[in-house]
Amino acid sequence: MTDRTSDALARFVRDFEPGATLFREGEPGDEMFVVQAGRVRITKLVANGDRVLATLGPGEFLGEMAILNAKPRTATAHVTEEGPARVLVIDARRFEQMVTNNREITLRLIKKLASRLASADSLIEILMHKDPKARVMRALSRHAEAFGEPVPEGRRVALTPEELAAQVNVELKDVEEVLSRLRRVRVVSLDERSNIIVHDVDRLMDFLEFLEMPQKFGGGEAGA
Repeated sequence: MTDRTSDALARFVRDFEPGATLFREGEPGDEMFVVQAGRVRITKLVANGDRVLATLGPGEFLGEMAILNAKPRTATAHVTEEGPARVLVIDARRFEQMVTNNREITLRLIKKLASRLASADSLIEILMHKDPKARVMRALSRHAEAFGEPVPEGRRVALTPEELAAQVNVELKDVEEVLSRLRRVRVVSLDERSNIIVHDVDRLMDFLEFLEMPQKFGGGEAGA
């Protein structure tokens, strides 16, 4: 957004406490949200509980699909427990005006929707993989590259091991086993909130290629 647009919308900024819910799956929606500070987690209800789809930080927007297709929310959004969030709340009428009158916003929306479609395709590909360990490593790589927060140690993935297990439909013990091995070789670590930090995405992908190599040549499973 331009500075002029941001100034005009400043009165629509709202502050949310840690854990606060912006919207729930299945509810009607006539507002979209732009994260200005803090982080917002997107989850979807599946057979075995909530599955984390993404964690969004400053500059990211969410909730626009309910406005565009006039259908109920397809996921739930809530502020992460690590801190409060400041969010710009835009109703359907103002959103339509912004898209109609501001070419920059329209192009940004199109690019973001295309990126999310690619991310959804990537998640589907991960879930179709037979090897649970490979699903864990692919999901880690996807989150680090697409949503990871740059930190001095690498890229912080705002997922706990439990949330990662739910997202890729893998038993928690299998996720912990993969993370333990990756921690021993210093590819990942956990911060004080149990969020995962990927120190080197390229090394993570090297381990994934090694894991999948026996399958390509008809062999058995390799250790992570």
